[in-house]
Amino acid sequence: MKILKISDSSCRIRVDDLDDLWVLAQVCRKGIQIGMLGHRRDSTTVNQEGRAKETERKTMWIVLQIEQSEYHSFSDSLRASGIIIEAPIDQGKHHTHSIEMHSEIQLTWNEIIPIEDRELLKKSADIGAKAKVLLIVVETDEIQLFEVTPNGLKEGAQFNLRGGGKREGDSASTTDSFFKQTAKETLLVVRPGMPLLLCGPGSARERFANDLKNEGCEETIRTVSTSIGGRAAANEVLREGLADDILGEHTIVRQTRMFEEALSRVGTGGAVAYGALEILDAAQQGAIETLIIIAELLRDENQLCVDRTWSEISELVLSSGGEVEQSSKDHDAGAQLLGFGGVIALLRWKLE
Repeated sequence: MKILKISDSSCRIRVDDLDDLWVLAQVCRKGIQIGMLGHRRDSTTVNQEGRAKETERKTMWIVLQIEQSEYHSFSDSLRASGIIIEAPIDQGKHHTHSIEMHSEIQLTWNEIIPIEDRELLKKSADIGAKAKVLLIVVETDEIQLFEVTPNGLKEGAQFNLRGGGKREGDSASTTDSFFKQTAKETLLVVRPGMPLLLCGPGSARERFANDLKNEGCEETIRTVSTSIGGRAAANEVLREGLADDILGEHTIVRQTRMFEEALSRVGTGGAVAYGALEILDAAQQGAIETLIIIAELLRDENQLCVDRTWSEISELVLSSGGEVEQSSKDHDAGAQLLGFGGVIALLRWKLE
């Protein structure tokens, strides 16, 4: 994401990566104004029968007051619908903006930009469009592809050797054929500059790495051992830091580590707080080092921390020098975080 211009109450943004759409989905709430180029048919242009000409659609800058937005995990567009408040024609009518890669938009809030929105936009702009990592879980009879994005593990193709029927040849040759064919199909989804991270138990990942190279893969390939297969293996890599040199500071890695640290502290009675009363107490004392919270919860004014909104709690945390980590619920750590009510806090000291 590129922030082109920002003021106290507005922000102009260019979408540089599909992951930016998740960020904008959190920000584009009801009541906010969004402006971008759109198309409208000029109803004042009619033919002799009194009907609008189908071809006369004009490109213009259209500002909506958002009534609702629609976004699905890992989709390639965000739809924001509302009433036109600024445009050469059709003011007061309904319109929908479709925000996609390379879209340039202007967001305007009624007053100042809420601190949670400003922080999320700033972090997204600082991170930029990180190179995606293709995480491949390799077992002798099954290979699964996952794309590591900032806000989740995007499931890709799954190849397996299971099933009934008679197979010709011995087991080794069957597996060799399976690996070679899967390597060819895997390379079809590898983009230039995309590192490949192979994991799984046993030695199958090393064999598959050789097949990828033999099929012409020129991207970085790293293999790491895990104690289990399947999606659990992918999560083990994220959780245990088995490939930090490849994954670096991806948002999903950071959030997974933070939540694992919180779970560890819960298990040992350490400096951690969860539940509304504990978190409010910790925030008021300035004890919160990092507040980990589901992004949607932070913006839901109907969900309170005792008698405060979560936005107010985040302001307390930031004013005392703490950090607020806005988590997606679309990865496994985020789903576990929901089990704690969607929020947990790492503390500077243990509350008495």
